[in-house]
Amino acid sequence: MQEKLLIIINSIKNNKFEEPVSEIKPEQKLREDLNFDSFDLAELTVKIEEEFGVDIFEDGLVNTVNEIYAKL
Repeated sequence: MQEKLLIIINSIKNNKFEEPVSEIKPEQKLREDLNFDSFDLAELTVKIEEEFGVDIFEDGLVNTVNEIYAKL
């Protein structure tokens, strides 16, 4: 699960021509630490739903990697 999420995050960063991250940590914030904006979060939602069948924003905003893990 962590490896798949890392691949998804790096695919989004790659689309923005940003450096990939080598690892993700539960405490990382999506906006501040991973530099995701609203468009990136929407793309993240779609990719996670395609991969895992879960809408991570169904019950409200998700701000950290750990909150994504909790939804999965």
